Amino acid sequence: MSLFETSGFIYLTPGIIIMWVIAFVLIYLAIAKDYEPLLLLPIGFGILLANLPLAGLMEPDEGLLWRFYHYGIQWEIIPPLIFLGLGALTDFGPLLANPRLIFLGAGAQAGVYLAFFAAHAMGFNLNEAATIGIIGGADGPTTIFLAAKLAPHMLGTCAVAAYSYMALVPIIQPPIMRLLTSKQERVIKMKKSRKVTTLEKRLFPIVATIVIILLIPASAPLISMFMIGNLFREARVVERLTHAAGNELLNIVTIFLGLPVGATMNAENFLKPQVIFIFFLGLFAFMISTATGILLAKLMNLFSKNKINPLLGAAGVSAVPMAARVVHKEGAKADKKNYLLMYAMGPNVAGVIGTVIAAGIFLTLLR
Repeated sequence: MSLFETSGFIYLTPGIIIMWVIAFVLIYLAIAKDYEPLLLLPIGFGILLANLPLAGLMEPDEGLLWRFYHYGIQWEIIPPLIFLGLGALTDFGPLLANPRLIFLGAGAQAGVYLAFFAAHAMGFNLNEAATIGIIGGADGPTTIFLAAKLAPHMLGTCAVAAYSYMALVPIIQPPIMRLLTSKQERVIKMKKSRKVTTLEKRLFPIVATIVIILLIPASAPLISMFMIGNLFREARVVERLTHAAGNELLNIVTIFLGLPVGATMNAENFLKPQVIFIFFLGLFAFMISTATGILLAKLMNLFSKNKINPLLGAAGVSAVPMAARVVHKEGAKADKKNYLLMYAMGPNVAGVIGTVIAAGIFLTLLR
């Protein structure tokens, strides 16, 4: 009886049981449905750990997961390291071959700002509204980075929303793409891209770092790591660093990102009416970002001789490379000979930069 009275069983509540169910759902989606398993699996298990009474894993200054969260996320270590790995895996060639596609990555950020104003109008404060809005960029590390600074109490919720919508790109985007484009537009074939030189690829991360950080200094932690990772790749003289950044390091920090993010979602923080609004506003932001990217491509076609397939605008969200794959599949449905994947990677990687810049703007104005 004494052992039972000192166990966690007597502290179980309906709220904790609900959080267990949520954790099991995320774990199921990761394993059975292959929905963003690299993040949803550790996040789901982190939720489970945070809702085990008396475990103390998120106890300030003492808990294991609290240390991961405090030193890894609040100290701005893990999200930039994620970007270092992503940079080592990113090829800016498609963007450099067709620079005008960068506007599609910028245009797709409209959902971020519209959701920001909508969230504020619904009663969220400015910091919370900015954190909700950034979900529209479908960039998990950037969402976590911004939430940790502006609204730590919403970090877990916003991270799960961002990664959930990234996983659901093949379901959310196609209806919007078909609604806003005609069959004639979907079969537009892109003009063959020019060959990008090695020098261009090596200069781009250096020049981009200088320009973006001078423009938005608050974006420096993410942009600097993203670009040095890419420079490792393009320099072709540090293969060991490139391999380590894009493989071992990225895999390790992904584990230390997912677990503490999930552990912030205890019953007390998560089971609130506002959480439902966060998920719906995040979905609204993501849908608007998809739509504005497509509409901007159609607008650019009014003033261009070399037409852009409007489907490419949907790749402007930061969900790399899922959004680019969805664009390619939708184009192939209209014309099996229409190969859009490499063209879609241009606005796709531009969207990553655009979302980081949006986060930097929010930090500059609100922090």
